[in-house]
Amino acid sequence: MDNPFLVEVKRGGLVESRHRGALVVIDADGGSVLSLGALEYRVFPRSAVKALQTMPLVESGIADKFGLTDEEIALACASHMGEPEHVAVASSILAKAGQDAGCLECGAHWPLGEAATRGLAAKGGQPSALHNNCSGKHAGFICLACGLDEDPKGYVKAGHRVQQTVRGTLEEMTGASHTSDVMGIDGCSIPTYAMPLSALAFAFAKFGSGHGISGSAKAAAERIRRAVAANPFMIAGTGRFDTKATEVLRERAFVKVGAEGVYCAALPELGYGIALKIDDGAGRAAEVAMANVLLHFLDMGDTEKAGIEALARPVLKNWNGIEVGSIRAAEALVSL
Repeated sequence: MDNPFLVEVKRGGLVESRHRGALVVIDADGGSVLSLGALEYRVFPRSAVKALQTMPLVESGIADKFGLTDEEIALACASHMGEPEHVAVASSILAKAGQDAGCLECGAHWPLGEAATRGLAAKGGQPSALHNNCSGKHAGFICLACGLDEDPKGYVKAGHRVQQTVRGTLEEMTGASHTSDVMGIDGCSIPTYAMPLSALAFAFAKFGSGHGISGSAKAAAERIRRAVAANPFMIAGTGRFDTKATEVLRERAFVKVGAEGVYCAALPELGYGIALKIDDGAGRAAEVAMANVLLHFLDMGDTEKAGIEALARPVLKNWNGIEVGSIRAAEALVSL
């Protein structure tokens, strides 16, 4: 059976495009709250699980050992724009571990934001691994390696102690197997493991509620959520969904983009975890779907509701600034 249409794009008064997908909401006991589409098909969460990958750094005490700030912890969970502030914080994380950008094994790319790219180019600069949208996570991995008295070199490999430690946390949180037969390589070169959406949502239910995990893991998750809520710019950057949603909701919701249409969230006050996947990988559709789910489950004040509604029903404009259409929830989401 095909997944239902979750999001549609309108031009004028007509639907121009439709995006199918699957969505699941799981409570802290592992029970299903809401489900749409094929939930047991394995998806690669990619960057959606960065906060879970940061938990060993915090839970082990290594973040405190190196004196990492909340701003730095937030960047370790980020898919950032490579803006100057992000680069500076990534550099600071590395310096606290006695390392520098030469240790990063994530690869280099230009900043994701046009303004940051133009600014770097105007100065005659070239992109480095610090501009990689995953540099914060990788700087955190290097801190973890140093704190474990391991050579950071090769930390991206599945056999390195850093990735073994992270994999253990992911298995504990998701309850899903992370074996070589479901392993791929992420864009930043670390292993990524495919899992059912239901397992992914369950992990975020536990991440948000602390239910079913150790006291130290619960404390680590709480610290990470607070760090991101206090530093929404660090989790993504200018104009990005994760930053905008976090600015509005703060500790009421932890939202994190993955890749190829994957999005996850934790709703701590409800104990719910959310995971969704847009079949065609469209990020714009995943954002609209997530915003609509947030509106459905959270009782929001006027200011909160206005902020999330703007993300749930974005307006499309052409190069002359003329409004030409919109992106909105399709019937499967509207009828929740």
